[in-house]
Amino acid sequence: MQFKYGLDERPPISETILYGLQWFAVTIPIIIVIGKITGEFHFAAIGDQMVYLQKLTFVMAVALLAQLMLGHRMPLIVGPSTILLIGIIASAGHNADTIYSSILCGGLILAIASVTGLLGHLKKLFSPRVVAVVLILIAFTLAPTILNLITSSVVKAGPLAHIIFSLVLVISMFAAHRVLTGVWKSTLIIWAMIAGSIVWFMIFPETFRTDHIAYASPVSGFFKHMISGLSLNVGVMISFLFCFLALFVNDLGSIQSMNELLKPADTGGRINRGILITGLSNIMSGFLGVIGPVNFSLSPGVIVATGCASRIVMIPTAVLLLLLSFSPAVIGFIASVPSIVIGTILIYILSSQIAAGLMVAFESIKEFQIKDGLIIGLPLMLATIIAFLPADFLYDFPSVLRPVLGNGFVVGITAAFLMEHWIFKN
Repeated sequence: MQFKYGLDERPPISETILYGLQWFAVTIPIIIVIGKITGEFHFAAIGDQMVYLQKLTFVMAVALLAQLMLGHRMPLIVGPSTILLIGIIASAGHNADTIYSSILCGGLILAIASVTGLLGHLKKLFSPRVVAVVLILIAFTLAPTILNLITSSVVKAGPLAHIIFSLVLVISMFAAHRVLTGVWKSTLIIWAMIAGSIVWFMIFPETFRTDHIAYASPVSGFFKHMISGLSLNVGVMISFLFCFLALFVNDLGSIQSMNELLKPADTGGRINRGILITGLSNIMSGFLGVIGPVNFSLSPGVIVATGCASRIVMIPTAVLLLLLSFSPAVIGFIASVPSIVIGTILIYILSSQIAAGLMVAFESIKEFQIKDGLIIGLPLMLATIIAFLPADFLYDFPSVLRPVLGNGFVVGITAAFLMEHWIFKN
């Protein structure tokens, strides 16, 4: 493909800033959506949630800058991993030090694997059918979280209002996705956040809260709630190791898709360096006590839509994120989006995830047979059942096994490995 600006080309400063703002508009909603869910999972106080969002934005800014300058050196969005979100939710009942110590160790293992060449052996486990299962499982196992987000806002109109509003918003997003082009299509998520919030507060003004910005200072540091020391639990660690296996696949797929689009030199080196930076960034995330980053696969669509493949234009994006991380007031304003809007946008995002999984499955299989459906179907069925198990039922599990057997994603991936490499082995 021919692009207006190539990978290492420097557009004029005015265009660089505009493209940087566009990438910022695409990146920030993802950080806020995942960060708000995770912050509320750990903390009840608004102030602590804001500190969490500050730290998360800081980590994503540093990770993006490191990838652009030292890692894969390609214009790829860096954002919090929904795969690790599954691991965090499945580890409910364990303290934050245990959860983020596991993320730190997972990042360390990923970094070591990228340096020593162990990644080549891991790739063999992930056949196209297993990769398809991984992509689809992320959406299915986050279904309970989406359900909680959509039903959490209390309104006088009752539960029917939640369902109608969410359905109208998500259908409107897909209709807009169908007709919009260029920068409007690539920034659809942020317009949906703005429009959805305005309409919701107009219909239900009693739900409007200013807690996120009322007491937020314009500028503030965020170096608290970091892990006080390594606290490892066998069950939580095993759960996160499975999550990092899937994160590796996600990262590999994102970098490789950009390699296919841009055809740069040293594609293998870019993959190894990119995954190394992802591992190191997750070590930093674990130390600071926030969810770790991954390279997102949204970038090729944005590049094709704008015609700009320059990595230089993402440097202003990283700088903006870095500045934003020190301003609780601005983050609080962005984070005041209603939870029902966040949940509905997640439906839109994860529907694309399911579509990607189905594309991988059908493109890699010449003739789709019943065994292919079983290899994909059983893991999805088991994972969905586990994801919706009542908390009281899971509480009776042994504490070591709870983060493993209570994690639908881990159970689903294990079932996919067994079906692919043992029961229906070619």
